[in-house]
Amino acid sequence: MQVLTTIAAMRAALRAVRAQSPGALGLVPTMGALHAGHLSLVERARASCGVVSATLFVNPTQFAPGEDFERYPRPFERDRELFEVAGVDLLFAPTAEEMYPRGGTTFVDVGELGTKLDGASRPGHFRGVATVVSKLLHIIQPDLAFFGQKDAVQVAVLRRMVQDLKFPVELVACPIVRDQDGLALSSRNAYLSAAERIQALAIPRALQAIRTELDAGVTTPQQVLQTGLRVLFAESGVALEYLAAVDPASLAPVTEIVRGTLLALAARVGQTRLIDNLLA
Repeated sequence: MQVLTTIAAMRAALRAVRAQSPGALGLVPTMGALHAGHLSLVERARASCGVVSATLFVNPTQFAPGEDFERYPRPFERDRELFEVAGVDLLFAPTAEEMYPRGGTTFVDVGELGTKLDGASRPGHFRGVATVVSKLLHIIQPDLAFFGQKDAVQVAVLRRMVQDLKFPVELVACPIVRDQDGLALSSRNAYLSAAERIQALAIPRALQAIRTELDAGVTTPQQVLQTGLRVLFAESGVALEYLAAVDPASLAPVTEIVRGTLLALAARVGQTRLIDNLLA
C-alpha cells in the first residue's frame, strides 16, 4: 500500500496505478479511528473495483466551535495497518494545510438540505462535509465512492451534491455494522463510559421496536415514532435530539411510511452525540 500525503503525489500515484489497472477505481473516505464499519466499506470496494483508495483526514471545517475536533481520535499507525491488511492500494493522508491552503475562500453550500436533521443542530457541518468530499472527488476522481448508511443524512447531502455538480461518480451506501449488543459502530463510541454504553443501547432498542411496528404493517408515522419515543424516554440517560420519518433523498417528513422511508434518530448519551437509523 502506498501512503501519500500531498495532492501532487496522490495524483501521480493514481496515474501510475490506473495505467496498469483498467478496472474501476473505488474511494473510501474516512476520518480514521477505524472500526469494522469502515473496513466493511473497504471490503465492498475491494469486491467492486480494481483499485481501492482510502483517505485519512480529520476535516476541520465540519466541526463547529465547541465540538470534538481537538480530541477526535487519531491513531494513524493503527489505521494505516488496518487499511493495508484490508487491501487498500492507495492511502491519501493529507494535512489540513494541504487540503485548505492559506487564503482559500471557496466552499460548497448544500442549501436547505444541509439544514435538516443533523444539519439543524450542527450549523455549517454539511458545508464542511460537502467541501471536503468535493475536494477528494476532484483529487482522486473515483468511479465509485463508498459511504456508511449510518450517516444517512450525509449520504443524502452528498448524493444531491454529486447530482448538482455533475461529478462522474457513483455513491454507494453500505449497510450499518453493529456491535454484538446492537449499538451501531462509531468512532465516537470510544467516548462512552461503561455506564453510558449501557444507556446508549436504548437507541438500537428504539429502532428495533420501530422495525417490529413496520413488520406488523403499521404505516402511520406518528404511531411508529411514538413507539420509538417510549423506548427512548424510558432511559433517563438518553437526551433525544430528533427522531423522524423522512424521505431518504429530500429529508422531508413523510405522511405515510412506505418501502425505503428513512427512520432516523440522533441523541446524546452523556457528552457523546450518537446517530442511527433504519430504512423501512
